[in-house]
Amino acid sequence: MSALAQENARHPQADLKPAEHNHAGANSSCGHHHAPVVDSQTGTRLLLTLGLNLLIPVAQIIGGVMANSMALISDATHNFSDFAAILIAYLAFRIARRGASVRNTFGYRRAEVLAALINVGLLIGAAVVIVIEAAERIKNPAAVSGGIVIGLAAVGILGNGLSAWLLHQDAKHSLNVRGAFWHMVGDMLTSVAVLANGAILFYRPWYWLDPLLSFVIVAFILKNCWAIAKESGLILMNSTPRHLDLEKVRRHLQELPEVCGVHYLHAWNVSSNSVAFSCHVVVPDQTVSRTEPLAEKIRRDLLESFGIDHPVLQFETAACGDGDLLCQLSCGGNDVGHA
Repeated sequence: MSALAQENARHPQADLKPAEHNHAGANSSCGHHHAPVVDSQTGTRLLLTLGLNLLIPVAQIIGGVMANSMALISDATHNFSDFAAILIAYLAFRIARRGASVRNTFGYRRAEVLAALINVGLLIGAAVVIVIEAAERIKNPAAVSGGIVIGLAAVGILGNGLSAWLLHQDAKHSLNVRGAFWHMVGDMLTSVAVLANGAILFYRPWYWLDPLLSFVIVAFILKNCWAIAKESGLILMNSTPRHLDLEKVRRHLQELPEVCGVHYLHAWNVSSNSVAFSCHVVVPDQTVSRTEPLAEKIRRDLLESFGIDHPVLQFETAACGDGDLLCQLSCGGNDVGHA
């Protein structure tokens, strides 16, 4: 029996890879850290916020029709995007609790990304309708009831402010909820702008200001749509998270005295708030069991310093391939035999 086989027999819980290129062959994914679990009250707070962000746009649409205000209807459309954003956050919360399965080893957390892209498409369609109607209103201004606009904008401010307050605690440790939180803050500010518009109309018959404000709100909607679509695309393409510098991660790991070298780094978002990472770590020749303290130290450092909660480490006694930062298979090189 080989030394590696004997070591594997003594430690069956370690998920070992076949030795090749003088690898130690340990896939040290066992015992990896995960991001903090959102507390049990998160679902309740998300549901309360969901209810608020359904009532607010319904009231605004009814009031916007009564007041003949396109700005109010535009703000209501944007607030429907809040409802979708909170719904996505809630579904992501529920799905994440289901965990992984044999068929879906990372779970279903990317469902939130697909839902976000669908939401972007619906919002763009709504924005087009608003622009067409607002352009018609500029050509043919119509009287707007400033009092109704002020009242319902105030409702939007209170509702979005309460929603932001409900999500503030969870936003501290959940990127998913944090995105929804800032959505609420942005919409509260939009409602402030609509209220200011109503106040002006209450004293001045500047009815052209209402459709003009609709264009501003549409621009804000499209800006958010672009940000959501861009982030979703990066996640679906398994791109390196924007906040993560792989070269910095490599230098950090290579500074550890037990590490001889680090290469073939990969990092990608499993979901909007979970980062997976893999790399080859070159260490002095030793038994697999002796790498476990180092593996635990690396996993802790990756989580605390870079927010990486799903690391997979492969230990080697000599660098395989060309030992570059990226694997040739990943960057399209011709020398794939070394990858």
